Amino acid sequence: METKNLGAEYDLPPLDWTSVTAGLDELTLAPGTGGPNHHTYWLATINADGSPHVTAVGGLWAEEAFWFQTGERTRKARNIVRDPRCTISVSTNQVDLAVEGDARRVTDPRAVSAMAERWAAGGWPCRVDESGIGLTAPFNAPGVGPPPWFVYRITLRSAVALATTEPGGATRWRF
Repeated sequence: METKNLGAEYDLPPLDWTSVTAGLDELTLAPGTGGPNHHTYWLATINADGSPHVTAVGGLWAEEAFWFQTGERTRKARNIVRDPRCTISVSTNQVDLAVEGDARRVTDPRAVSAMAERWAAGGWPCRVDESGIGLTAPFNAPGVGPPPWFVYRITLRSAVALATTEPGGATRWRF
């Protein structure tokens, strides 16, 4: 991993990637949780005409990657099939983080099950459907269509974090 301190000209230390990602484990998306650790992940994909498409997703950080789920007929899913390049961003209590990478639909039943367990533990009562690779739940975000919903994993290429607490700092990583 290559690290570049974007705050060096202000005599700020580089941020530590492990510290940045440790804070991601504390985030929740559960409805009604509110509070300081309720955060929205924003996914940007590329439309067929090259323009960006940005939408909120139910994201997770696990196994050194970002994960999200959606219906296969959504614009984000169709965009990823055509071009897997994307970004995902989130603001935590300590940093604003944007990550670039490639998203792929996950077809390993064990990985899908592991992510379903994580989402369920976080308050979204999803479960793996009978196919073993789709998710179902009593509800999902508006606009993702009916179940099954599929799990996607973003493999990281680069990330930029901007500290929002003292002493501050900004760092870019290339993986």
